[in-house]
Amino acid sequence: MLPDQTFLRIPGPTPIPPSVQRAMNQPMIGHRDQEIKDLLHSIKPKLKPVFGTSQDVLMIAGSGTAGLESVVTNTVRPGDEVLVIVTGAFGDRFVQICQEYRIATHRFDVEWGEAVKPEAIEDYLKQHHEIKAVFATFCETSTGVLNPVQEIAQVVHQQSDALFIVDGVSCLGGVEAKMDDWGIDILITGSQKALMLPAGLTFLAVSDRAWQVIETNERPSFYLDLTKYRKQLENDSTPFTPAVSLLFGLKQVLELFEEEGLDAVCARHKLMMNMTREAFKTLGIPLLTSDQAASPTVTAIKPHDFDPDALRNVLKKEFKLTTAGGQQHLKGQIFRIGHMGYCSPADVLQTISIIEGALHKIGKHVELGSGTRAAQETMLSGGS
Repeated sequence: MLPDQTFLRIPGPTPIPPSVQRAMNQPMIGHRDQEIKDLLHSIKPKLKPVFGTSQDVLMIAGSGTAGLESVVTNTVRPGDEVLVIVTGAFGDRFVQICQEYRIATHRFDVEWGEAVKPEAIEDYLKQHHEIKAVFATFCETSTGVLNPVQEIAQVVHQQSDALFIVDGVSCLGGVEAKMDDWGIDILITGSQKALMLPAGLTFLAVSDRAWQVIETNERPSFYLDLTKYRKQLENDSTPFTPAVSLLFGLKQVLELFEEEGLDAVCARHKLMMNMTREAFKTLGIPLLTSDQAASPTVTAIKPHDFDPDALRNVLKKEFKLTTAGGQQHLKGQIFRIGHMGYCSPADVLQTISIIEGALHKIGKHVELGSGTRAAQETMLSGGS
């Protein structure tokens, strides 16, 4: 392999489009100059369709976890009861954040690899009337599950007055999102996934209903006080130093989205998911999730007759292809392929072909080209 050639196929950070890299290489400007105001003014309306909202989208310099923590500190108080739906490692992170702030946390665990059933949440809320907020993960990165947040939002609002808060970090920009129509109160994402940027920005859209709760929450916060970001964004500014280079890149990302069309972006991600899944089905290697629960942005594979970490090591060492391993109790049991953001069906074909060769190198004999052929046939049929 060429020494400078690498293939990044993890569920974030993801590859950066060359035009976005060029945009981020622009000379630095003063973060309080008119140029920043003009930049934010141009970005604001372009972000709204990605979230499916009429609300301005807040931009905070920080990782996606900063966004998760901010919604906890701004919406609930110590002693308040909340429900966290845990379908993997990042649902578990919401639990940890809530417990760190001494929130009375109800934990609803779902078997890893399965999506939550909305009717189960409906039954739970019928029995727990004091819950102030329900936290869920849209795409559970650790398992490749896409949870039915539209249906969950419906039962949350039917059965309670709780806010419905969704972590969309590993899928927003790659799947359809209609925050306002679906009844999501706060939707969060990060820059380093389907938004095709380096890590360092977190984005939040907040409903009018959630703002009413935030405005009456007297809990102190400084850097993560969302009302500060809303006030400054109204004036095309930020309360603290913005990540200027990332904002340059974000403007270009949003222009790429407009050029391709958000519906086409989502269709491309769904096609890549189907190509990946059909390849492994043809190779006879089990997938962690069902077709119904699968995410368009990341696929988790759970082999039964070879070591996934041995495969990952060969992929990395001999082919410069980086994939992700399992987390927590799935460590050493699965491997994950990210197919989001700056990724195309051609990239999926390359990835599957490389994996077939690496499988032979670790002693797992498959018919070379069979998985690639299945992916090709899926691509040519449009994913059907």
